[in-house]
Amino acid sequence: MMKQFKLTIALCLGIILLSSCEKVIDIDLNNAEKKYVVEATISEEAGTARVRITQTVNFDESNYTPGINGATVTISDNLGNIYDFTDNNSGTYSHGTLVAVPGRTYTLNVQVNSETFTAVCKMPEPVDIDSLFITDELLFGEYQKTVNVLFQDPPGRGNAYRFHQVVNGLKEMRIMIMNDDYSDGRLISSTLFYFVDEDAGNVALKSGDEVEVTLQAIDAPVYKYWFSLDRSASGGNQQAAPSNPVSNIRGGALGYFSAHAERTKTIVVP
Repeated sequence: MMKQFKLTIALCLGIILLSSCEKVIDIDLNNAEKKYVVEATISEEAGTARVRITQTVNFDESNYTPGINGATVTISDNLGNIYDFTDNNSGTYSHGTLVAVPGRTYTLNVQVNSETFTAVCKMPEPVDIDSLFITDELLFGEYQKTVNVLFQDPPGRGNAYRFHQVVNGLKEMRIMIMNDDYSDGRLISSTLFYFVDEDAGNVALKSGDEVEVTLQAIDAPVYKYWFSLDRSASGGNQQAAPSNPVSNIRGGALGYFSAHAERTKTIVVP
């Protein structure tokens, strides 16, 4: 009986000590130096050349990143052609007639508030989509209709690709990329897994849905950017904290410059 009484007293004292140790801890999130973010793309289609300039925000600030106006933006090619971009007063800069040519090397130059950022990108040759077809894939215990892309990888390692998938006019935001490290020169069948997210408007594919797929041929540095961004976002980089993606922008800015060739096909789900 005495042992039980002593044990009860000990437990009560333990609870009192634990409750008295509670303390509010304030985490001091240091404000990081703000960096410019440059996102630039050009393609074979006139009117698609676009450069977006923003700036990073601190953890405790709004996620809204206003565009940076007043920059001087040019893109030149290895033949000496120079294209001056128009400031649209929204942080976006455009060129209405620039048509990128596969095989040429393009240089981006951005000057903003006494800082200069540059990037170089060689535009790959386009790769045609042979066909699209639908398969039923088992995902999370349920079968789901999924689009597959069939295309021929050109011989010679170093080719890289990015896919865009638009379902009934709604573009899927997931990063879908691959390279030919293990498929050089082969006929490739790539499955574009479609993750259902009804809150975002992504519902399971069904008969009658129209799916548009774009296959972009991208250069190796651009592939590294999307790969590192995807790994960081998904927690697959084996790091304690997320890091910035590998950028091909030089001068201290984040972002990427992509001169890519693309081909598009559409399929109606049977």
